[in-house]
Amino acid sequence: MSATIYSVDYFYTTVEDTPGMGCKFLKTLVKEDVNLLAFNAFPVGRDRTQLVIYPLNSTWLGDQARNEGLRLIGPHHAFMIHGDDELGSLVNFHKELCDSDINISSSNGVSDGRGGYRYILHVHPDDYKLAMEILNVDQKVRPISDFHVNPYRRFQAKG
Repeated sequence: MSATIYSVDYFYTTVEDTPGMGCKFLKTLVKEDVNLLAFNAFPVGRDRTQLVIYPLNSTWLGDQARNEGLRLIGPHHAFMIHGDDELGSLVNFHKELCDSDINISSSNGVSDGRGGYRYILHVHPDDYKLAMEILNVDQKVRPISDFHVNPYRRFQAKG
């Protein structure tokens, strides 16, 4: 069972929970060439939605937020794990942290449909450094080399 684990920054903000707010935000990111490793949105209260943004490049996201007058909270840190999608792939990560009395505060994962998975794991900030040691996170691994994206892309209209 092979897996790569690395640290990722994330930011969050809240927006009105109205049709099109998420789309508007994502369009702005595309316009500013802000590529994402992950994105999550969920309701917080009756009329607000929290957007959680895991940028490939935190600096570009910060520049975009300043230009748009958007208040981002962060950076915070999480772990991104990707590996071979096998039965029980996540159990060992959870067990290692549990055995060290580290609580996983939230997580989210998805299979890529081609035999692999991506998994985001959050721990309390006070436990982050210890979790990094326990999970044997290689700080030299950078998401850009693992996600095969071109951060300088520009879309061209077909015509």
